[in-house]
Amino acid sequence: MDKLQVDILGLSTSPHTNGAYALILYEVEGKRKLPIIIGGFEAQAIALKLENIKPPRPFTHDLFKTIAETFSLAVKEVFIDELHNETFYAKVVCEMNGESHEIDARPSDAIAIAVRFGAPIFVSEEIMNEAGIKEEQPQEEDAEPAETGTEEEVPEETMGKAESSLLDLQKMLDDAINREDYEEAARLRDEINRVKGSS
Repeated sequence: MDKLQVDILGLSTSPHTNGAYALILYEVEGKRKLPIIIGGFEAQAIALKLENIKPPRPFTHDLFKTIAETFSLAVKEVFIDELHNETFYAKVVCEMNGESHEIDARPSDAIAIAVRFGAPIFVSEEIMNEAGIKEEQPQEEDAEPAETGTEEEVPEETMGKAESSLLDLQKMLDDAINREDYEEAARLRDEINRVKGSS
């Protein structure tokens, strides 16, 4: 499975997310961004470490780091490797006594741990292709894949509506990216994928 290294661009929120945040990852050697919706506690745990703010008592992720260091367990990397039903899955790759272990984790927890250990973060190429957002996406290119293999099966008027809907959604997505509203961009990205999947 091809892995792409990513880094944290930042966290964003909007008034209608009920305390959730969009964690924005960016492709180190590319132009795509990957928004992942995470909870407020995990967002705070990541933000505190990024800002080098030490809480008065250790957070869960700080406690994990202390325990890991006490028992000579090293975190080598974090790998976001699966996406099912709009839910991301990750693995924390650890090494202890010369043996490597992969531990299942939520991406938010995995990244909160990665920033504490200075471990690199990776995303599978497949996930970036499916859920990544480009800064500049030519609309003509995005409309073509939805038509491939469906021209003879779908009535022309239905295809026209689907193309129109896709173009509208793509314009809204571009606008959300320009406004740096990544939570809305993630929602629109998922809606575009649903429209493409049903056309």
